[in-house]
Amino acid sequence: MPTLSWIIESLLVKPIEGSNPDVVITADWRCNGSQDQYSGTCYGSCSFQPPSGEFTPYEDLTQEQVLNWCYANGVDQAAVEANVTLQIENQINPPVVTLPLPWVPVPPPVKVAEPVVIADAPSA
Repeated sequence: MPTLSWIIESLLVKPIEGSNPDVVITADWRCNGSQDQYSGTCYGSCSFQPPSGEFTPYEDLTQEQVLNWCYANGVDQAAVEANVTLQIENQINPPVVTLPLPWVPVPPPVKVAEPVVIADAPSA
């Protein structure tokens, strides 16, 4: 099972919105996944309406809070995580592969020569 993690990569901020300073209007997010040597990612942006009601000052925001805004404003967490997981599964078990053309002869393997060992010359 892949390990998934969400991060907010950047925030676009309006310096003044109504009476509120530094209002987040867009968040750029990314979901990363990994399993052994395989990895997948999905990223996007989410825009927000101006705040109404409770306002959290910019310096008090947390990544978890902003991610929850994204989920509440159209980012389908389950679908994104399924996409990243499928990317990894498709690397482990590719659904499509490239085979050699059946009418083109496969060249024989190249023989690797045995290494030549040169004995040390006697010292004079």
